[in-house]
Parts: sequence; structure tokens; C-alpha cells
Amino acid sequence: MIVPDFTFFATASTVVLAGAKPVFADVDLDTYTIDVHDLEKRITERTKAIVVVHLYGHPAYMDPIMKIAEERGIYVVEDCAQSHGAEYKGVKTGSIGHVSAFSFYATKNMTMGEGGAIATNDDFIKEYVDLQRNHGQVEKYLHKDIGWNFRITELQGALGLTQLKKLDLMNERRRAIAKIYDQELSNLPQIRTPTVKPYAKHVYHQYTIWVNNAVFRNKLASFLRSKGVQTSIHYPTPLHRQPALKNFTSAGNAYVNSDKASEHVLSLPMHPGLRDEEVYTVVKYVREFFKETRF
Repeated sequence: MIVPDFTFFATASTVVLAGAKPVFADVDLDTYTIDVHDLEKRITERTKAIVVVHLYGHPAYMDPIMKIAEERGIYVVEDCAQSHGAEYKGVKTGSIGHVSAFSFYATKNMTMGEGGAIATNDDFIKEYVDLQRNHGQVEKYLHKDIGWNFRITELQGALGLTQLKKLDLMNERRRAIAKIYDQELSNLPQIRTPTVKPYAKHVYHQYTIWVNNAVFRNKLASFLRSKGVQTSIHYPTPLHRQPALKNFTSAGNAYVNSDKASEHVLSLPMHPGLRDEEVYTVVKYVREFFKETRF
């Protein structure tokens, strides 16, 4: 299974746990999603699926990916852990590929505290998932397969339904926060604000800037921390450099963009509970850092 090299560890670890081999593909540096040209180079006759991550809330470039998959008879799995409510050409992410996975971890655009969900229009996949989530049980105490206990609780479900009703509103707040950041930071020559492609409705799970000088990425993070502003690096270690995945990385394979991204990206505070004045405070300190820093 081909997975983007620049993503959270679980995108690849789940492939390994399923008994498959993750093959890493580089990402593009506009959206940090899988690079279609590099993806195509890594497909072989053994490739069974492509895992597409809509990173930071920006949809991947799905048309050519689906075309490549259709021509080769390959499944497309959408990793929508960060893209609840995002759209690709007016279509919700998670409804384009053959199957998709959503996370409801506490930091996601909608949450149940933990857990997740799978979406598909494929009856075979649905039947398989139904079995796997409940010990492979077809009726009480009759087990057709070796499955798992992956059921969410009714309490989580109630929370999820409430969150789902509020998702569009929460996403619009994220987009409003991103607009402030864009307006206030886009004229700083030392950074690049997030790109939004014409086909995309970005939902800003993260608001991730690119710091042109990699040396100052960590310095900026430390400076903001000293001012009480928390930032994060998503992600400091690409998959091909993860110790647990070393057996799946071939010598000589280059992931130039993925390595660059890990050195340059920095996520600023982003959640729908942020007040405008708090966003402007972050902006003030970012500007202050670059005003005081000698390059």
C-alpha cells in the first residue's frame, strides 16, 4: 500500500498491522498531500491500495489519483482524520475513494473523545468492517471471522451526533481564524501561509505556516512559547525516518519534499474556541519575532 511519507505515524502503522507493506511516496510542498507524480512512480504490480491523507484539512488532488487507481485496479483509501467537512470540488472528503477513515480524537474538527468511523459505498467492505468491529460475530456467540472489539459507546455516539450538528459552524470559525492569520501574516517575507487550491474547501485542522529559514523555525516556536503561545510541528520526523518503519525504507529512496517540510513547517494555534483578540495576539508575537531577529 502506498502512503504519503509526510503524515502521522498511524497512517503507516495500520498498514503494517494489517499485514501489508507500506510504500512511502513524497508530498507536494503546496498542500503537503501526496505528490501524484511520485505516487505513480512507486506503483508496481504488487500495489493493492493507495492511502490518501487530506493533511491539515486540505483535500489531496483526487482526480488524477482516482484515475491512476481505476486504470490499475487499485483501491483508494481516504485518511480523513484531519478533514471532517472538507470538500474537493464541492464533494465531501471521505466520499470519493473506495473507503475512508475518520478519527474522533479530542483534537479533531469533531470529536467523541476517542474512536473513529469508516465510510464506504462498497457492500463487501461494509460487511467486512461490520464483522471486524464486533469480534467477527454474525449473530450472538456465532463468529464467522477473527475480529476485534472496535465498538464505540452510546455515550460517545451521543457526543458525536451533537458535534456533527455543529461541525459546519465550527469549521467556519476555523476558516475565519485562518482568514485573520492570512491577512496579517501573508506580507511577511520570512514565512509562507497555507496554500488553498481552487478545487479545495480547507477546514484548517491545523494552520501550518512554512518558515523560509529552517534554522528559525524552532527559534520562532521557542519565542512564542516564552510568550505563552503553544505551537506544534506536524511532523518533525517523516515516515521513512521512523525507527519502527526502518525495514520498509529502501536505500537510495529520496523523499526530498517530505524532509524539507519536516524542517520548515510550524502549526500556529487553531481551534474554534479561539477569540479574535487571541489570534491577533499570536500575530503580534510572530511579527515581533521577525522584527527583532537578524537573518
